[in-house]
Amino acid sequence: MPKMSSEPAAALKRSTLHGRAMGTHWSASVDADPSTDMAALRQALAAAVEQVDEQMSPWKPDSDLMRLNRAPADAWVVLPAELLEVLACALDVQRLSAGAFDPGVGALVNAWGFGAVRDAPDAQAIRAARQPPPQGADGCLELDRPAGRARKHAPLLLDLCGIAKGYAVDRMVAVLQRHGVRHALASLDGELRAVGSQCGGALWAVALEHPEAGLRAAQGVIELADMAVATSGDYRRFVQVGDARLAHTMDPHRCAPVNNAVASVTVLAPTCMQADAWATALLVAGPGEGLVMAQRVGLEVLFLLRRAEGLIELGLGRFGNSL
Repeated sequence: MPKMSSEPAAALKRSTLHGRAMGTHWSASVDADPSTDMAALRQALAAAVEQVDEQMSPWKPDSDLMRLNRAPADAWVVLPAELLEVLACALDVQRLSAGAFDPGVGALVNAWGFGAVRDAPDAQAIRAARQPPPQGADGCLELDRPAGRARKHAPLLLDLCGIAKGYAVDRMVAVLQRHGVRHALASLDGELRAVGSQCGGALWAVALEHPEAGLRAAQGVIELADMAVATSGDYRRFVQVGDARLAHTMDPHRCAPVNNAVASVTVLAPTCMQADAWATALLVAGPGEGLVMAQRVGLEVLFLLRRAEGLIELGLGRFGNSL
């Protein structure tokens, strides 16, 4: 049953705000009182996303993340509270996923051509990133959140691309709530979070993308209220090496791009940061281990698997009966 609004739909006005950040687009569909200052709201939303980019981008040499990456081992680095929050969540998901999600894969990301260093795999760089076998971030990154600092106990190149966009959506939601918005849908590059329902009581309808490169079509529709959704897949960012298409997501255990016939994983969670990180983790883990993990931590998930006969759906929670 759709969640009914206590406000008359006629009293609220639908506005769509959008902009560019983090190499992609953000948007917010907002049902708000006509007196709401939409120009100020848009400016605040843009600033929230830009702040995440300034702190966590591996593409910006002066970001706070890159300051931490450049710091020598055992040196404390003062960091913003937002970055420490994301690092803490990343380490939690790493532990809970048995290392399927690992923020310490930055050297591998660069070596395989998905980072800021190069745009194609480099065999020498890949060998260097694999030797010695890299230690997970949870084993060599120490956070001191009360003091606002972190330090590495070994050389480590962090990459938060599997979680930062989700966190940026959560920051957008925080802005919307501070401005008194009770009905909205915030989005950044396919990561979405709903604030309440639509003002008339209907849930927010979100299309799940069909996982085929170069084709923008819907696989199904998900309805949301006060919930976040994120999808990770093999069809958006990849490099072609001969006949092989290598997805951008790193498998930390193989020290190579994920290669397990999972076309995409969609995750519902209370926050978009959690949904984003877990979508990455489950894409790496695959449907066998991934479904066990998702059930253990109480996630609703949908796997789309590539098979000779076509796409196969496997899911938990509301996805248990597929779309």
